[in-house]
Amino acid sequence: MREQQLIDHLFRHQHGKMVSILTRIFGLSNLETIEDAVQDTFIQAMVAWRNKMPENPEAWLTKAAKNRTIDLFRKLSAEQKRIPKIESGPAAIALNDLFLDNEIADSQLRMIFTACHPILNPKDQLSFALKTVSGFSSKEIASALLLKEETVKKRLMRARKAIAAKDIAFQIPQGPDLPERLNRVLEVLYLIFNEGFHSNKKELLIRKDLCGEALRLCKMLLKNTFTRQPKTYALFALMCFHSARLDSKISAENELIDLKNQDRSKWYFPLIKLGDSAMVKATETNEFSSYHYEAAIASEHLTAKDFAATDWDKILEWYKRLHELQPSPFNFLNQAIVQLQRKDYTAVLALLKQIDPKDLEQRAYLYYGTYAEFHLAKKHKKQALEYMEAALKLVKNESERQFLLKKKGQI
Repeated sequence: MREQQLIDHLFRHQHGKMVSILTRIFGLSNLETIEDAVQDTFIQAMVAWRNKMPENPEAWLTKAAKNRTIDLFRKLSAEQKRIPKIESGPAAIALNDLFLDNEIADSQLRMIFTACHPILNPKDQLSFALKTVSGFSSKEIASALLLKEETVKKRLMRARKAIAAKDIAFQIPQGPDLPERLNRVLEVLYLIFNEGFHSNKKELLIRKDLCGEALRLCKMLLKNTFTRQPKTYALFALMCFHSARLDSKISAENELIDLKNQDRSKWYFPLIKLGDSAMVKATETNEFSSYHYEAAIASEHLTAKDFAATDWDKILEWYKRLHELQPSPFNFLNQAIVQLQRKDYTAVLALLKQIDPKDLEQRAYLYYGTYAEFHLAKKHKKQALEYMEAALKLVKNESERQFLLKKKGQI
């Protein structure tokens, strides 16, 4: 059992590293073969480690993956002229240098930008990033993104074909191409984190593995000169602030706990401090991204000594600026929720009337839940119950469903 847990842990944390290094050596055109080689290596590890664990499992896996890839290319009669050169002599030294820590990080960054390349369908980018960079299986990706496993496999295949057809370079973009490319990378990391922070899964509201992976990849971007930018720091700060509250969001009975009733002593303050440091770096500019404003909102919640002390006026201002920069029905909804706290019910109604619940897609239940809160505040019990029923019909997650049922019982 211990060996299996170690292999599972290593697979998640080393898969992307190994695929990235080997892709840099053998090229994107051989990506599928490389992924097969890495998979074979883990199967080999499961067998070899039954009797005795190696002293350095990570080094064992890296060496085995490299040897297995070369072996596969031999069998496929691919790159026959190149293989002898990388087995010995000066080229072998260059190859081994690619397994140094700084080169490993560089290879992984190259893979992140490849996964988020504009030639790929945006829907395919997320699945491809989770597969190649983060080591998620097709089944895990399907579970995380609420897709059929067959759909995920099609998306991965489509991404590989697009990469092969366009013969894109395995590199970190520089110059005028970098800002737009980095924006998409940050968007994908943001999506990965949000799926972890508020999962669409029926049984599970929080997925710490996704949050942790998004944090790890964002931290990697901050270690590179070209991608270490204010908006990257802002996204990292936002992730730190939200992650600090993960342990207070769900009770031991898997019940959702809203911000008002969270035990603030459970907040992880080292992460808050890390987020604060990132925000200092993020604000060394006069150009603010959406991540800046979202991080500022999250920070306001964290700095309030209790829920009653929350500075709702400041949070409302940040939401307004966020909406100016990036208009969204969710910004209207969040402003409505803030106005409920400010008891400005005229503003609440005006904001809710600007929202088409269909635009909120899987989160449409939040619209009806907010309307229920509005009517409850106005002492319209009948309407509050009607809107709460509408919310209950749409909510998918069981923890959220139980939370709404509890609220309904209090109306």
